[in-house]
Amino acid sequence: MNTMHHGDQDGETDRALQELRSHLAGPAIEPQDPLFDAARAVCNGMIDVHPRAVIRAVTLADIDHVLDMARSTGLPLAVRGGGHNIAGHGTVEGGLVLDLGQLRGVEVDVEHGLVTVGPGATLADVDRATVPHGLAVPLGVISATGVAGLTLGGGVGWLTRSNGLSLDNLVSADVVTATGEHLQASEEENSDLFWGLRGGGGNFGVVSSFTFRARPLPAAVLGGNFFYRPERWKDALRAFNRWTQDLPNEMNPIISILVLPSAFEMGEEPWMIIGFAWASENHQPGLELIEQLREAAPPDEEEVAPTAWLEWQTAMDTLFPKGARGYWKNVSFSRLDEEAIDVLVGFASEVTWFGTGIDIHHMQGAFGHVPEDATAFPNRSAKYWLNVYGFWKDPAEDDRLSAFARKAYANMQPLAEHGQYVNFLGAELGYDSTEAARQAYGPKTYDRLVALKNRFDPQNLFRRNHNIVPTASY
Repeated sequence: MNTMHHGDQDGETDRALQELRSHLAGPAIEPQDPLFDAARAVCNGMIDVHPRAVIRAVTLADIDHVLDMARSTGLPLAVRGGGHNIAGHGTVEGGLVLDLGQLRGVEVDVEHGLVTVGPGATLADVDRATVPHGLAVPLGVISATGVAGLTLGGGVGWLTRSNGLSLDNLVSADVVTATGEHLQASEEENSDLFWGLRGGGGNFGVVSSFTFRARPLPAAVLGGNFFYRPERWKDALRAFNRWTQDLPNEMNPIISILVLPSAFEMGEEPWMIIGFAWASENHQPGLELIEQLREAAPPDEEEVAPTAWLEWQTAMDTLFPKGARGYWKNVSFSRLDEEAIDVLVGFASEVTWFGTGIDIHHMQGAFGHVPEDATAFPNRSAKYWLNVYGFWKDPAEDDRLSAFARKAYANMQPLAEHGQYVNFLGAELGYDSTEAARQAYGPKTYDRLVALKNRFDPQNLFRRNHNIVPTASY
């Protein structure tokens, strides 16, 4: 009896897919298709999932047709933008993948300083379009990252202190809802939805277009890296703590601890790297600030120079080739006193292999000036945000390196503040990551997100994400 029922379901799905194909402008790629293995692959090689079909949307109408089918068949739906999500939410076992990766258009309105971006665009697509006009949208640090997922979760990068998160620079978004409605969300229109889109991830609909406010950016930013060997890490962190006490917003530092790829020719030992981007046309104040840090903690190696933005934004791309395996954990904190330095150096000094990195993003500045409840991002008061991330190749390393990330996270708990950054979260807490979302946002923001979910997606069509679970059922 069950087998027959299952067969009936399969037959219905086959017919629905056939019907869907007749409406689509883009391809529907199924398991028998030679392109299927490439189409189902996501950036994290640890995620090995077989969807029923991967539909590559090439028009806005394709999005509507896929949502129609997901509603009518009840098949689980995954929405994939740039496909860079570490938790593997861009695919789903036995379900439909709406792949937006072909919708990569970027339009620059130079006169108004606005940039309109398709849902499949990557950071590289946006940077290539804006740089010729002397503009930049504040985005992330790896150029293959999809703009959609990055923005809906937050968007931490090299302009966070000077200009805020990617979502802080979002002016409006076009959204296709679970019922197929097409809405525009902005401060003026559907402002509650706009609040939820900025931090609430893909829980409320498919964003078919993003419009950002761009900032002027000189042809070359003053960028640099100070490199420290392990015996200098504590001194460097002490100096960094003093240096950042009253740092101007234009200075954007990120600390990284890792064994560098061989292309960097830095050997096989771990390095602490204090990287910084000075986001101002006048380089002189930036150079003076850099000199202060140099005097306080002379680096073992250094590189400081005006650098073309495209070059700066792609410098670390080799760390994350598609298919690299990864497991991430993140913690917000504000202390960099002796106790905190001991904890950080304690676990960081164990990273003697290529395949795991630790980043400490220095927040505050423009990021911290945004009121806590203005967006759904969970914490605006933290001074630092730590991310432990993986990029290894060998499946035999999965358990050991995932365990290291969990250990680092556990060791940081005495220093931890509220909230987690959903873009730095893996999928370990269950298929739909429900508990992870509750923990990430905290009760007040989570409850507000649930109220929005009840209105815009009460059936939880959009659940392949760090899921906000609706309480309503209409």
